Amino acid sequence: MRRFLPALAALCALDLALMVPGQAHATPASTTSVTKPSGPSTSAVGAAAPYLYMGWGSPPNPTTVMSASGVKWFTMAFILSSGGCNPGWDGQRPLTGGIDEKTISQIRAAGGDVLPSIGGWSGNKLGPNCTSPEALAGAYQKVIDAFKLKAIDIDIENTDEFENATVQDRILGALKIVKQKNPGIQTILTFPTLTSGPNATGKRLIDQSAKLQADVDVFTIMPFDFNGGADMYANTIKSSEGLRDALKSAFKWTDEVAYKHMGISGMNGMSDQNELTSTATWTKIRDWAKSKGLVRFTFWSVNRDRPCPGGGTTETCSGTDQQPWEFSKITAGF
Repeated sequence: MRRFLPALAALCALDLALMVPGQAHATPASTTSVTKPSGPSTSAVGAAAPYLYMGWGSPPNPTTVMSASGVKWFTMAFILSSGGCNPGWDGQRPLTGGIDEKTISQIRAAGGDVLPSIGGWSGNKLGPNCTSPEALAGAYQKVIDAFKLKAIDIDIENTDEFENATVQDRILGALKIVKQKNPGIQTILTFPTLTSGPNATGKRLIDQSAKLQADVDVFTIMPFDFNGGADMYANTIKSSEGLRDALKSAFKWTDEVAYKHMGISGMNGMSDQNELTSTATWTKIRDWAKSKGLVRFTFWSVNRDRPCPGGGTTETCSGTDQQPWEFSKITAGF
């Protein structure tokens, strides 16, 4: 998710689109009976993995953050198209041989690990550039093979991927192939939300995942920049429960099983819409997520996990009064 200033455009645009009567959305999947996974997703793989972005926001030394917070995993942003159906970091830095690979090596040498975030709000993405599920799966496979990954996160947003039914289905088809070719790998979908839960487009993505038997392990919502108002705890819980209900409807899961396929990806401190998630609020959200058995808990971003009370929404700090790496420490307790 290319969050922060691009994120403002992202979810503000989504909010506006949702208020337009007659907005074109793909028809939700039918309720045809399909084989559905019923057990828990792969647990503990990148469960607490805050986003780290080496192309923006004065990137911190990851080993410093690990030592100070206890975080072991990071979600590395962002894999985009470096031309056609070829993956690269930010679409500008090489997949291997650059700062991103060096950072991954540092994290692993310190006993941690990573998963990549593929996609986001802006930039030239793989989903529209790869012309078939097979081609897109091949692009994902290049990333998996380059770093011997245990998990991948597909951040699906904007009109080119999230609101495009053809690309939605292409991504789901590619993830199905990835699961078949890489036994044990965990696949994650991350997407925008309303305070009530997934919108019609998000529900379509979930329904199609069931219909196509894509075998997605974790569905993660981004509960921020959604005009959440003052109570980010209550609205995050409400949004998460909306996700739970959408998963139950699509897969016929119980509450317990639905929670085991869910994640939360928040924004630490001040969001682009001036929604405040304080360290105390983030702790409450974490404790709720743990109590329900969610399997992913992350935030955007480690680059911003530094104090600047009253600083607003910036690239390098949270806009709040906090200790350095405090959101990471809270997240490590998930």
